[in-house]
Amino acid sequence: MAYFNKHYHSPGTAPGTLVAIQKPVTPVTIKLIDYTESSVEELQPASARDCRPFLDRQSKTWIQVNGHIDPDTLRDFGELFDLHDLALEDIINSGQRPKIELYDDQIFIIATLPVYDGQNLEMVQVSLFVGKNYLICFCPLANDPFEPVRKRMRQPNNRRFADRGIDYLLYALMDFIIDAGFPVLEQFGGQLEALEEELLERPSQKTLASLHELKRELLTLRRVLWPQRELITTLMRGEDELILANTLVYFRDCYDHSIQIIELLESFRDMATSMLDIYLSSISQRTNETMRVLTIIATIFIPLTFVVGVYGMNFDHPGSPWSMPELGWYYGYPMVWGAMILIVLGLLWFFKRRHWI
Repeated sequence: MAYFNKHYHSPGTAPGTLVAIQKPVTPVTIKLIDYTESSVEELQPASARDCRPFLDRQSKTWIQVNGHIDPDTLRDFGELFDLHDLALEDIINSGQRPKIELYDDQIFIIATLPVYDGQNLEMVQVSLFVGKNYLICFCPLANDPFEPVRKRMRQPNNRRFADRGIDYLLYALMDFIIDAGFPVLEQFGGQLEALEEELLERPSQKTLASLHELKRELLTLRRVLWPQRELITTLMRGEDELILANTLVYFRDCYDHSIQIIELLESFRDMATSMLDIYLSSISQRTNETMRVLTIIATIFIPLTFVVGVYGMNFDHPGSPWSMPELGWYYGYPMVWGAMILIVLGLLWFFKRRHWI
């Protein structure tokens, strides 16, 4: 994962400039759901202009735009729905911080959907425009991540979308985005458990690399989830007339979920930090154990080296009172070996008594 993943125009560019920063990777697809109290109609418009007839209806319309949108298509949506130029620029320049902008007759929201496949963590920017009877959602993913919400809308006995305003659809999408953090953190929790077992049994450089990578991903997730909680707080206040009073209780539930995710995330970050300290202590302990064994071996061989050094001098001069008498002993060689063995045993007993081994 790159440290800096925000796309931006060159400094000095005029505000509201719609120029593609990155080459489109996935083609744009548009899905439209128009629903009333008695019906749900699903279409796949070919362009933004095909959505124009639904603006004159009294129904509620959800327009889902998937894929990397090009400036021309985005400009068409902006002209059709009177979207602010700065908001459109934020869609082109992906990697924005989660935020909410309240306009006269619209709400613009940037949220971040965490997607984790077990190896790579991807932070997907989701941009939403909420009007009186419509909601437009821009998502760069090729596959529509909000299909579970769409499935709930198709259920004939589900009256919540039909009986409430467009703000309830906004809640459903925001709730999906926030709750997407739970399965991501569940996978992180499994990785932490595996790393903890590996840390206690056989820590290695691979363990350290995995810990650093996990801490980095948790930090990235934290950088996104904290401002997203502030976003939900703003919606809970009901400062905009598009957010009705009977929907505020659902946003409060969404806020509770965001708090749970943040608390779980902070716990995982603390666990990863403590595991890193345990790894460093374990490596230091292993180094100390190794040095202790080597020191004991060196200490044992110091007197032996002295003994063999003395008897390796071979000073033997006939008639000299300073010659080495042991060189002429019949049992001199086995006696030296016996003395060295006694020295080794004595040192081992001494080390054992001092609890050094």
